Amino acid sequence: MISIHEQSYGLSVVLYNEFTLGDFRQLEEALLKAIEQVQFPNLLLDMSQMKDFTVDMALEHLRFLRLHAHDFGRTAIIVDDIWIRLGARFANLLTLQRPKYFNDKHTAQKWLEQNRQNSGVIGSNN
Repeated sequence: MISIHEQSYGLSVVLYNEFTLGDFRQLEEALLKAIEQVQFPNLLLDMSQMKDFTVDMALEHLRFLRLHAHDFGRTAIIVDDIWIRLGARFANLLTLQRPKYFNDKHTAQKWLEQNRQNSGVIGSNN
């Protein structure tokens, strides 16, 4: 399951339980919309409630990141499960992404807000 919200820094995405290909399609649509609206939107990806992911989603994720590697500003990832963190870091090595990892949402949002002036604003929701 996935929840996506526009924020002043870009997009806030929360993943729950299993991250599936259907969830990724929703995320992909939101990311492409954000790219059209704002140059280099920032992304907060909260994976702290994610328990698992499907292989087909992981492959699509890698494909998307390769195609859009330079289309985003900062990426903050919230994760506390060691295996999910290792999987995310491995995927980022394959795509040359350089996200920053956080243990809590507040610190991650603060870091993304610091770069807000450089990436533009999508919405005014907080």
